[in-house]
Amino acid sequence: MTQKIDSWFDATVARLNDPQNQRVWSIIVSLFGDMAQNPKDRISGNALTRVIGPMGIKPEAIRVALHRLRKDGWIDSARIGRTSVHFLTPSGRAQSAAVTPRIYRQTPEISTTWHVLIAEEPTGQSTLEEVMLTRNYIPIGRHSALGTGPVPSNCDDLLTFVVDDMSVPNWLCNRIFPPELVQTCTAFEQALRGVTPVPPGLSNAQIATLRTLIVHRWRRVVLRHPDLPETFQPDNWPGASCRSRVFALLDQLPRPNLNALGETPEN
Repeated sequence: MTQKIDSWFDATVARLNDPQNQRVWSIIVSLFGDMAQNPKDRISGNALTRVIGPMGIKPEAIRVALHRLRKDGWIDSARIGRTSVHFLTPSGRAQSAAVTPRIYRQTPEISTTWHVLIAEEPTGQSTLEEVMLTRNYIPIGRHSALGTGPVPSNCDDLLTFVVDDMSVPNWLCNRIFPPELVQTCTAFEQALRGVTPVPPGLSNAQIATLRTLIVHRWRRVVLRHPDLPETFQPDNWPGASCRSRVFALLDQLPRPNLNALGETPEN
């Protein structure tokens, strides 16, 4: 039984892995964001190696990535006896929490009201840039942007329109969902399509490995575009199918207890 489980696990890791875009520090961010956002959560160095080692990542690369994340203020480390443990800093937790709703929202929140901002060059450009920093805007051109909800209050220098219906041309769809993003999502959706049902008996570390792979690749898709109606999506955008497959698989892989990541399944 264990041999069959291990064979399924190895085949699934190979299918879901994306070694050409394997930034180790980013994978670690995905792992901590998925499983260790609470202030008291700790992941030991040994557990970290057990979880991301099956992706083909060597311990030396993990050490380099941890050093970078500590330097950037994402992660801190401590010693407990002879064991090194790692945890998100307050800044790391805040940044993870900020994107968590987008990553784990099974049904996107789609706005029904939109507004357009148009700036006069050069006097209104700085106002437009400041407003665009406050929420997710879609640049339409150098001097205009599309946003959700009502018009913000600090737009006196801008021409504004509130709209509840619009025609979206192909050039804007392709700007929001560029070919490389469509290709990334398509490749991930096809990989998920080939994953067979999860067998019982996976170890906690194996579950953590698979969750990290899924969340990491989904995060690289969903955070690169705003939640938008289908009218904004190109015809070949597989986002809805990809989202459905992501959560169907995550439902079969519940988050393991961090203290149990070293456990192995019973025969």
